[in-house]
Amino acid sequence: MSTTVRQSKPLAGSDLGRQERGWNFGPGPAYLPEEVIREAQDALWHFGRTGMGIAEISHRDPLFLRLLEGLEERIRRLLQLPDSHTILFMAGGAKPHFSLIPLNLSRPHRRRAAYALTGYWSRLARAEASVLIQAEVAAEISTRGNPEHPTVIPDPAQWALPEAIDYLYYTDNESIDGIEFAAPPVREGVCLVSDMTANLFSRPIPHLDTFDLIFAGAQKNLGITGLAIVILRKEALGGSLEGWPRYLLYQEWMTHHSMVNTPPTFNLYLADLMARWMEKEGGLVALAARNRKKADLLYAAIDQSGGFYRNGISPTCRSRMNVPFRLADEDQTPRFLEMAAGAGLVQLAGHHSVGGCRASIYNAMPETGVRQLSEFMREYQRTAG
Repeated sequence: MSTTVRQSKPLAGSDLGRQERGWNFGPGPAYLPEEVIREAQDALWHFGRTGMGIAEISHRDPLFLRLLEGLEERIRRLLQLPDSHTILFMAGGAKPHFSLIPLNLSRPHRRRAAYALTGYWSRLARAEASVLIQAEVAAEISTRGNPEHPTVIPDPAQWALPEAIDYLYYTDNESIDGIEFAAPPVREGVCLVSDMTANLFSRPIPHLDTFDLIFAGAQKNLGITGLAIVILRKEALGGSLEGWPRYLLYQEWMTHHSMVNTPPTFNLYLADLMARWMEKEGGLVALAARNRKKADLLYAAIDQSGGFYRNGISPTCRSRMNVPFRLADEDQTPRFLEMAAGAGLVQLAGHHSVGGCRASIYNAMPETGVRQLSEFMREYQRTAG
């Protein structure tokens, strides 16, 4: 019996140069390293010696199971994750966890948590949690600051925390507002829950043992949209959840090693490529230094513009991942974005809820791209200012 073997062919456009692709400053789905894209391109056609592409292989195939095991091991090494915590890979993005967290972590006799409201995503998370539990406000800030009165995260030691709460929830990096915590808001005897969608894997996480749960969508630093990672303290699941559908329970996903249903296999493969890439780049300490340098370059272009560009966040809590800015003459914003796109600097528009501009500079964005954006901003100011 003869067998027809498919021959690998490059995808259309795969020979385009870096500049023809442009520098993608989108907030997610985000920029991917070229080497990861090319390896994934080959794997879509032929993965290992299976005779199949990675998107076709069974999630029960031993080769895929080894891939999943290796991904978890790499994430543990990158984060220096203690054995007290488990890793769950769940289909979908981060938003479902706004509801799943209070469902799974609140104790029946209490059903109470505290939320720090520092931007768009933490406010949305609290609104969803309020459907299920008593979601108290631990701290709240205005995120519409200006250079004269910049937005500042209040000292966590001064936050108003009720005596009996199941957890303290905060968003480590508000990707729309451009606000990031310099360090976790640790309080003695209080377990932390954090949305780290926009900055997980961008730096080491101190005080990991104080977290009950960390979650993130993968489409910023760990691959592509459609996958969420949950880092969970095993002992956090001590409540009674009778009467709830079992597929909403983290315990069910933990018991079945993230395979309650068929997982998003290609997304997990991309996550593994990204975890390998992060290790090759030197791990989170090296990436943190690189990310700090990139952010400093971009903020310098804003701060040294004499008010032509404006950012209303205090330097003590400016995001290293998402840099929002406005032109002093906001009527120029459409022209600025159009000219930037013409120069290969794409997806710089701010979130629809706030407008303005925003540059997202996750792990994979190289310093070269940030330098080109900074130079463009200075040149635009010179010619239009």
